Amino acid sequence: MLLTDRQTTLMVTYHRVVFLTSCFLPPVIDPEVALKACQEVLLKVKLLDNKQQQDDKQQQQQYADVPERCGPQWTISPDTSSIKEEDEDEEEGQKDGGSSRTDPVPPTSRPESSSPSSSKQSWLLRLFESKLFDVSMAISYLYKSKEPGVQAYIGNRLFSFPNSEVDFYLPQLLNMYVHMDTEVGDAIRPYLIHRCGGSITFSLLSAWLLGAYSSDMHISTQRHSRGTKLRKLILSDELKPPSAPSDVFVSPSRRTHQRSKSDATTVSSGPGAGLRRTGSNPKVEAVHEEVRSSFTVVSLPERLRPQREFVKSLLCIGKRLATLPTKEQKTQRLISELSLLNHKLPARVWLPTAEHQHHVCRVPHTQAVVLNSKDKAPYIIYVEVLECDSFETSPVPIRIPETRIRSARSAENLDCGAAANANSGGSMTSEHRAGSFSTVPNYDNDDEAWATDDIGQLQVEAEAQTSSSDNISQFSVDSITSLESKEPVFIAAGDIRRRLSENLAHTPTTFRRDPEDPSAVALKEPWEEKVRRIREGSPYGHLPNWRLLSVIVKCGDDLRQELLAYQVLRQLQSIWQQERVPLWIKPYKILVMSSDSGMIEPVLNAVSLHQVRKQSQLSLLDYFLQEHGSFTTEAFLTAQRNFVQSCAGYSLICYLLQVKDRHNGNILLDSEGHIIHIDFGFILSSSPRNLGFETSAFKLTSEFVDVMGGLDGDMFIYYKMLMLQGLIAARKHMEKVLQIVEIMQQGSHLPCFHGSSTIRGLKERFHMSLTEEQLQLLVEQLVDGSMRSITTKLYDSFQYVTNGIM
Repeated sequence: MLLTDRQTTLMVTYHRVVFLTSCFLPPVIDPEVALKACQEVLLKVKLLDNKQQQDDKQQQQQYADVPERCGPQWTISPDTSSIKEEDEDEEEGQKDGGSSRTDPVPPTSRPESSSPSSSKQSWLLRLFESKLFDVSMAISYLYKSKEPGVQAYIGNRLFSFPNSEVDFYLPQLLNMYVHMDTEVGDAIRPYLIHRCGGSITFSLLSAWLLGAYSSDMHISTQRHSRGTKLRKLILSDELKPPSAPSDVFVSPSRRTHQRSKSDATTVSSGPGAGLRRTGSNPKVEAVHEEVRSSFTVVSLPERLRPQREFVKSLLCIGKRLATLPTKEQKTQRLISELSLLNHKLPARVWLPTAEHQHHVCRVPHTQAVVLNSKDKAPYIIYVEVLECDSFETSPVPIRIPETRIRSARSAENLDCGAAANANSGGSMTSEHRAGSFSTVPNYDNDDEAWATDDIGQLQVEAEAQTSSSDNISQFSVDSITSLESKEPVFIAAGDIRRRLSENLAHTPTTFRRDPEDPSAVALKEPWEEKVRRIREGSPYGHLPNWRLLSVIVKCGDDLRQELLAYQVLRQLQSIWQQERVPLWIKPYKILVMSSDSGMIEPVLNAVSLHQVRKQSQLSLLDYFLQEHGSFTTEAFLTAQRNFVQSCAGYSLICYLLQVKDRHNGNILLDSEGHIIHIDFGFILSSSPRNLGFETSAFKLTSEFVDVMGGLDGDMFIYYKMLMLQGLIAARKHMEKVLQIVEIMQQGSHLPCFHGSSTIRGLKERFHMSLTEEQLQLLVEQLVDGSMRSITTKLYDSFQYVTNGIM
């Protein structure tokens, strides 16, 4: 009988025990009994080995069935080890001989056969099937593995992860699809096709990113590349879900902008309510007949068109603003452009940077401002939206003319309107469900793009009999009802005196209007006050699902590096939260729409350090005292702690990513005391004009140290301790950060990847070989060197002389 290694070892051990027992100990155990027991143990070991072999066979069979389980509509092709749809396989089978390829997967297509050891293959499968296997590991194996079977398996495993987790790595997936070999692309493609067919948002994000990452290729290669073909397929709108909503578009018979039925018809909110003839426009007779004769109702050609046209309109506004000489002229032009844009709203469009489902209903154009930029014209807009269950299927909100904002109405009409809005959710019925954003043939011609219609002259009149003595405004009703059903709150007199004295001691500063910096006043205004003020002046503000959002539109800037920095910041933020290190950073969303345009999520309640110094004429510490009170107040101590935790977090970010161009216009200060770094256009191996002038690891000025309480203060010691803890935690998960950057280097011509040692330098800055004591010494050296850096002071002086940045 052949014995396994385990059985042989056990037998030898038994004989040694018997020998030692017989030589040195009295015969307590009968040797025959011991031999019988040992034989029983050997039998159990043999049974266990047999069971292990059976388990391995089951796992191998399970491995072969994995594609069918993870994604029911996908199977592994035995010829190419790639994933195809079953319909495609059946078509190919019919071409070959009339039979589909439904035979079991041969061993050559399984990842186990490609590995040298079956035990290694078994452990790899166990890893893939374990709870530890997350999206990060899947992306890593997809990028590094050269086994087609493993790549195909990972491509199918993507279906099992939550959409939000996969969406974080969408730039990596699409960059691999564009620039890596065919096997990787074939493994990723089924997942992309499936998600694009079920989501308009995913389709547009994928199309925009595919276009941006394909732009690095040579023009001749780009036209026929895999990424360009997939982008055309997505934008052709052939990837519709089986139950796509049958929306209706209203196509104009003349060259003007389209509008939906919601602009010309209303939902009956009471008996006899509808559009009526008005004295201001006596020609409007039989509105429904005129609409039918002037507009041709056609089926929706593209479900992506409204959102694409909305985004295109915003980007074209930015391009036109860049041609104007002064910020004052740019802001005036921006307001007029957005006012025209409101003629097409509400529509089935949304802000891609927002988290919740909604429809855009209005843009308060007078609140938009142009941001500081020397050459470009980025601008920030505030957008009124109505939240909904699904922007793809929920009815588009009813258009409410601006003239209704100040109109007086009776209490009965208000009650009827409120009941109608409650029943319809502030939206249209299914017969009015339409994407109301237009297809504009020429955006350079303002007259054709923004033709003014007569919709503002139509008035909605209720026919219910009302009393003329109880006319009150909508906002009066809102104010009265908001004060009802509130229980009294009792506050002690001493508490009132203390709060009044603290408020008088540190009244927050208000910024004055500056023609050269129009955004300062808008950004300084507290967000809650801005929301309240805009809501009071909005015709949609009375609706319960009304929300206010904001977005920054940028044209002429490549935001792909910003997107890469955002991903790294998000990953480090997650790592520090997981390791319970109280570092604070604020990653803001980046939306890449092409290689030179995109959108950015604004940081609320924050202004730049340049604006703080220019508007207040105070040092940073004095500004803190003015905003948050004296050194001993709770508000100041909280703001100081927030400053230290955020400063430590961004110091590590700047060191690991080598962030440059750190002047005071690129560092924000929010109302709670946090600092937030923005503009990551120079990271890793790039710097302004490639001079490498800023030699410090991060920006740490004497003003920063003063806010922390000085070099000997407890908060400064806390700052260095946080940096040490953050670096220790980050290097434990170094691979998660490295893979984000390494994958994006494939085929990229971004400035941050110019150096050949970019990834190696990033890995070295994690200092994996140092002990914690050596890391502590390193942090001390980095802090001391940054604080004493002469290049930081010189760069700030250079920015003040050339650009006026204080």
